Amino acid sequence: MHIHPKITPIYQTSVFKFEDLTELEQYFGEPGSRYMYSRNGNPNSDELAAAVNRWEGGVGAIATGSGMAAIFAALAACCQAGDHVLCAADIYGGSSSLLNQELSRLGITVTYVPFEQLYNVGQFVQATTRVMLAETISNPLLRVADLRRLAAECHQHGLKLVVDNTFATPVLTRPLELGADMVMHSVTKYIAGHSDVTAGVVVAAEPEVAARLKQVSVFYGLTLSPMESWLAVRGLKTLRLRVREHSHNALAVAEFLRQQPAVREVYYPGLPDHPQHALAQEQGAGLFGGMLSVLLADEVEVVNRFMQRSQRFPFAPSLAGVDSSLSYPLGTSHRYLTPEQQAELGISTGLVRLSVGIEPVEELLADLKQALG
Repeated sequence: MHIHPKITPIYQTSVFKFEDLTELEQYFGEPGSRYMYSRNGNPNSDELAAAVNRWEGGVGAIATGSGMAAIFAALAACCQAGDHVLCAADIYGGSSSLLNQELSRLGITVTYVPFEQLYNVGQFVQATTRVMLAETISNPLLRVADLRRLAAECHQHGLKLVVDNTFATPVLTRPLELGADMVMHSVTKYIAGHSDVTAGVVVAAEPEVAARLKQVSVFYGLTLSPMESWLAVRGLKTLRLRVREHSHNALAVAEFLRQQPAVREVYYPGLPDHPQHALAQEQGAGLFGGMLSVLLADEVEVVNRFMQRSQRFPFAPSLAGVDSSLSYPLGTSHRYLTPEQQAELGISTGLVRLSVGIEPVEELLADLKQALG
């Protein structure tokens, strides 16, 4: 009986069988010819990695257990003890915590580069500097990096550029086409898209980097499980449609919020007065994504009241689901920075980040209106 499923089944198995020693030798002699153990590779995790690799235009990718595992894999693929990393100061708090608290113990040091100096990193580069880590669109202030310019600057100093493309997704921006060496995603966010998966992915522009990523993934045990991989692949199929709708809704929400007296500032690349608006328009193919931040009064009571009153934006410290939510950078993603670092980045008591979903936009606007009222 021949079974030809249209959708890849879930290979919910930790191990695969061999007929005899000939098949075992074939496994080691012809990479990719068959499977042995799910940590080394599984049809579902390979399908997810291949799908994101196609989207991003890479030569190879790995799927990992979380976005943090993806960042770790990308850095471990090109750094060893004694090496130095440059990191954009506007970076996800988890990325800086990984560098500060864990990679530092392995003898890898980091220097943070302010946004204004991203394209002039000579003064920060050391003999041991190997890599620059940056985000296409930064979290939480939505600053947009000129990736073509950044890649050129990095390569001039012999550095690899690793780009976290989670906020933008390949629908808006494909960093490898702009010169980046690796691109990573928290698949948990837009790629899976339904707030029910924790996963990551790293895509490489060069075969030797892709091979190194695979080695790191297998030896550190980072490989994503079959079920999560299957769910992420399922989500990925509607990515283009979802991102279009997220972007459409977020622009309407941003335009509405800037008219509200209770809102002191709206951070969204789609607004004409955003400092990188023109760059975002060009680099994002006319779409600006579903994330924005607003600055309310710098008072905990004001923020609490807004959170309590909103029905459509529950306080949930993640992002990019089809359902809208809000989060609080000062208390979650960036809470481990020093008060000076927080102030320098503009992360204050009144800053609230909105993840705009794909609900009917008039319902979102009505909810925000009453929540701010």
